[in-house]
Formats: sequence, structure tokens, C-alpha cells
Amino acid sequence: MSTEIANQSSRRALDPMDRLSEVLFGLIMVLTFTCSLSVAEVGREDIQLMLIGALGCNLAWGLIDGWFYLMSCLAEMSQNLMTYQAVRKTSDAKTAQKLIAGALPPVVAAVLTPQELESMRQRLLKLPEPPARARLGKDDWRGAFATFLLVFLSTFPVAIPFLVFQEIFTAMRVSNAVAIVLLFVVGYAFGKLTGRHPWGVGIGMVVIGSFVVAGTMALGG
Repeated sequence: MSTEIANQSSRRALDPMDRLSEVLFGLIMVLTFTCSLSVAEVGREDIQLMLIGALGCNLAWGLIDGWFYLMSCLAEMSQNLMTYQAVRKTSDAKTAQKLIAGALPPVVAAVLTPQELESMRQRLLKLPEPPARARLGKDDWRGAFATFLLVFLSTFPVAIPFLVFQEIFTAMRVSNAVAIVLLFVVGYAFGKLTGRHPWGVGIGMVVIGSFVVAGTMALGG
């Protein structure tokens, strides 16, 4: 750990779980628009309004999610920096060791001996003086932009059929099929990441996603 490391977030510019979460969120949002259409009542003007609404909604939520991502990075860096500063300032070795152990994953902290924690404390004391406050870096801004893009761009696969097909019934069926496939892909990838059965999680994601969309629509979302 160095002064620079103390001022960095542990989050990559989007880890696989973050990417899946943002794509899923974008899909749910656009589906609340496309699934609210009625084939018997909708016209081309309604389709245009729906597309504008879906794009605008995901544009806004992409910006909000990007902002939340930056806030999360800054909060994590600030917490790490405060722990680092507290370890350097305290004169009580046991207190410093507890601070170090608390900053580590529980499974790692549980296997470290007091001697190993003390060795970490001594190495931290030899590092340069930490900065006064945490600051966002290029990777954090890149992660925020990637978050925005994932939420915003996830609108297009479900919306494009309404631009390609003139017949509304066909457009809706193709759009729904694309949404089902994407929900399954997200679930399948989530299953692989978490060590669960990918096909089962993929099917479950389609079912859960459908219920979430129905619930959102029922609540006026």
C-alpha cells in the first residue's frame, strides 16, 4: 500500500457484476415502456412517444447511476484513507491491528495472527504521509461513464424492432423476444459468476424480470 493506493477505489472500471447489474437495470426500465403498449390501441405516434420516453428515461437514469458510482468510489476511498490515517496516528499497537483487520475481508482477517497484523502495521508506518482527502481518479470517471453507457445503450436492442418493423404486432413480438433473450443471457452470466447452474439462473432471471416489469407498471412506473 502506498500513498497513491490509499487514494484509490478497489472497484475496477466496471467489474462483471457491475456490468450485469447495469444492463439488467436498463432492460427493466425500457421494458416498462414497451410492455405498456397495447396492439389494439397503439399507433405510430404512440410508438414514437414510447421510444422517446424510453430513451429519455434511460438517459436520465444512466446519468444518475454514473453519479452514484462516483459517490460510491469516493466514499470507499475516503473510508480507506481514514483507516490508513488512524493506523498511523494511534500509538496503541492493538488498536492499530484491529483497524487493519477491520479493513480486510473477514475470511482473510480471521487467519492472520497478531504478529502478521503487526508486520502490516510496521510497513504502513514506513509509507509516506497520506493525502489529506480522497480524490477521484481517471479510472473512477471511466467507470462512471461506462455505467452511463450500459444503462443507456441497453435501451436499443429492445427498442430497435419498433424502428425496423412497420407492423406494430410484429415489432412488439420481436422486441419481447429480444428482451427475453437478454434477460436470460444476464441470468446465465450471473449464474456462472456465482457458481450456480447458469441455465436455471437464466430462466429464473426471465421469470423474475417479468414480475419486476409487471410490478413496476402496476405501480405506475
